[in-house]
Amino acid sequence: MDQLLRVMNFTVSSDGIGAGEDQSLESPFGHAVDPARLFAWAGATASWPMRTDPGGSRGLDDYFTRDFARNIGAEIMGRNKFGPQRGPWQDHEWRGWWGEAPPFCTPVFVLTHHTRPSFTLSDTTFHFVDSDPATVLDQAREAAQGKDVRLGGGVTTIRQFLDADLVDTMHVAVSPVKLGSGLRLWESTDELLDRFHLEIAPSPSGVKHHLFWRR
Repeated sequence: MDQLLRVMNFTVSSDGIGAGEDQSLESPFGHAVDPARLFAWAGATASWPMRTDPGGSRGLDDYFTRDFARNIGAEIMGRNKFGPQRGPWQDHEWRGWWGEAPPFCTPVFVLTHHTRPSFTLSDTTFHFVDSDPATVLDQAREAAQGKDVRLGGGVTTIRQFLDADLVDTMHVAVSPVKLGSGLRLWESTDELLDRFHLEIAPSPSGVKHHLFWRR
């Protein structure tokens, strides 16, 4: 069975924006982007991994939250998803936004022009690679040991893999929030329909779940 490259639970605004500009340590998603609003659909679910109180919604949103880790053996992400530093690494003590227990639980391949030694936190090992998308995907598939590979983002990284025609399936949650400016995943979903089938499943939360799979 083929190992799929899957985009899962990637969230954009109603105008297709997945992150703002001027990302920083204080503003991981960039200027003028409130992640609590953008990701409200996931944070409200019973299966949200950072939930500290009982309860939460069930149904369609919760299904996608639970599905995040299903049959995933490795992740690929861009450097901007890993952290706010740019250029040569100034601080090797910085080891990602997630503290000592990252949520990935797999090998993670971080795309960067400035490599650094791999390290492990809990059950997640981060590798820093300076290669083209196809080469990185080959490395991630080998590390995944037969399971699928998740393409975690951000926007620029997903666009790179789409442009290289390497993405097999995508789940993009379109939040009922308009941002106006920032990094845009698409101008319109129509630009992807030459390569992907699309079904849209609206949720009572106001989110519309866009499901893409190869033609």
